[in-house]
Amino acid sequence: MQHHASAATQGGADLGSGSVGGLLFRLAMPAIVAQLINVLYNMVDRMYIGHLPEIGETALTGVGVCFPLITAISAFAALVAMGGAPRASIFLGKGDKETAEKILGNCATALVAVGLILTVVFYLFGYQLLQMFGASPETIGYSWEYFRIYLVGTIFVQMSLGLNAFINAQGYAMVGMMTVIIGAVLNIILDPIFMFALDMGVSGAALATILSQAVSAYFTVWFLCGKRSYLRLQAKNLRPIPRILLPSIALGLSPFVMQLTESVIQICFNTQLQIYGGDVAVGAMTILSSVMQFSLLPIQGLTQGAQPISSFNFGAGKIDRVVKTFRVLLLSCLIYATALWAVCEFAPQLVIGIFTPPDGSLGVYTKTALRIYMAASCLFGAQVACQQTFVALGKAGVSLFLAVLRKIILLVPLIFLLPRVLPISQDIAVFAAEPVADTLAVITTSIIFGISFSRIVRDWKAKQNTPV
Repeated sequence: MQHHASAATQGGADLGSGSVGGLLFRLAMPAIVAQLINVLYNMVDRMYIGHLPEIGETALTGVGVCFPLITAISAFAALVAMGGAPRASIFLGKGDKETAEKILGNCATALVAVGLILTVVFYLFGYQLLQMFGASPETIGYSWEYFRIYLVGTIFVQMSLGLNAFINAQGYAMVGMMTVIIGAVLNIILDPIFMFALDMGVSGAALATILSQAVSAYFTVWFLCGKRSYLRLQAKNLRPIPRILLPSIALGLSPFVMQLTESVIQICFNTQLQIYGGDVAVGAMTILSSVMQFSLLPIQGLTQGAQPISSFNFGAGKIDRVVKTFRVLLLSCLIYATALWAVCEFAPQLVIGIFTPPDGSLGVYTKTALRIYMAASCLFGAQVACQQTFVALGKAGVSLFLAVLRKIILLVPLIFLLPRVLPISQDIAVFAAEPVADTLAVITTSIIFGISFSRIVRDWKAKQNTPV
C-alpha cells in the first residue's frame, strides 16, 4: 500500500487520502483554466474574424463551417488519450508504473500516426467536405482559406491535447494548465498582428493558431521526457503493443464518439439551417456552437479533475472515495450548468456581443436562437458527470452508449423531424432539437447510472466481506 501512496503523491496531489472536495477543486481549477484557455485558440479567431471590416459576418459564417472538421480532429486526440490516461491512472493506483509508462509511449505513437493520416485525408477532401457541410458560394472561400492552413498544425493538436491528458492524470494539474496557457497567450498576441498589422485577414488567424499549437505541443513533450514527470515518455515504449494500445483506444471510444458526434451534429444543424434560414441561421449556429463549447469547458475541467481521483482510488480499491468524488462532481456540475442557463436565458446579449454586434441583423436573430438552444442546459451537468465517471472507472461500454444516445439516437433525428412537426418557424424548430434531446438523455442517463453505479459499489462491498 505504501507503493500506491508514493505513486499517488508524485504529481504533488495525494489521490488516495485527504479531502475529496478539496482535492477535486485543487486538480479541477487548473484543468478548468486550461480548458477555457485551450478553446481560445479557435474562439479568439472567431472573435477577431467577426469584427473584420465589411466582411466580418460572412467570414465568421465561413470559418464556422470549418468547426465540425476541427472538432473531428480534436476527437481523434480524445480517442487515444482520454482512454489511455485513465488506464495509466488505474495502473498507478495498482502500483504498476511500468505498464503506465508503456501506455503513455504507445499512445504517443498513435497520436503522431493519427495526426499524419488526418492531415493527408483532409487536404485531399476538405474543400468538398466544407461544401457538403453548409458552406455557401459566398462563404466557401473563407472556409477553405482558414482550414487549409489550420491543417498544417494537425499533428500539433494531437500531441498537445493528447499528451496533456497524461500530465493531468498524474496530478500535475498546474503543469497541464501552463502548457496550454503558453500557446493560448501566444495565439492572442499573434492574431491581431497577423490579421490586422500584416493585413492577412482570415489566413492570419489560422497561421497564428498553428504556430501557437506547435509551441504548446513542444512544451508538453518536453515535460513528459524530463525528470520532473513521474511517468516518462521513453523511446523503448514507443513501439505499439496491441495488448497495451487497444484497451486504451477501446476506453477512449466514448469521449471520441462524444466529440465526433458533436461534429456530425454541427453538420446536421448547418445543412438544415442553410435550407430553412440561409447564411444568417448558419452564422447564428457558429455563435451558438462557440458559446456551447466555451461554456461547457468548466464542466469538462471538473471531470478532468475528478478522473485521476476516481481512477486511482478505483484501482486501489477505495470505492468509498470514488462515491464521494462523484457526489462532489455532480453537485458542482449542476450548480455551474444552472448558472450558465440563467445567463443565456436572461442576458443573451452578453455572450453574443463577443462575436458580433448584438443589435445587428445576426445578433438580433441569435438572441432568440440562443434562448431556445440552451433551454435545457441546466440539466447537462448530470449527463457529463455520470458519463465521465464511467470512463474514469474503465466502463467503456456504458459510457459509449450514453454518448451515442444523446447525440445520434436522439438529437440527429430531432434536427430533421421537429421542423416538420412543430407549429413554429422551421429554422427555430431546428434549434429546439437541442433542449428536447438533452432532457430525454439526462433522464435516461440518470436511471442507467443509478443502477450501474449501485452495482459497482455492491460488488465491492461483497468482495470486502469475502474471506481471503
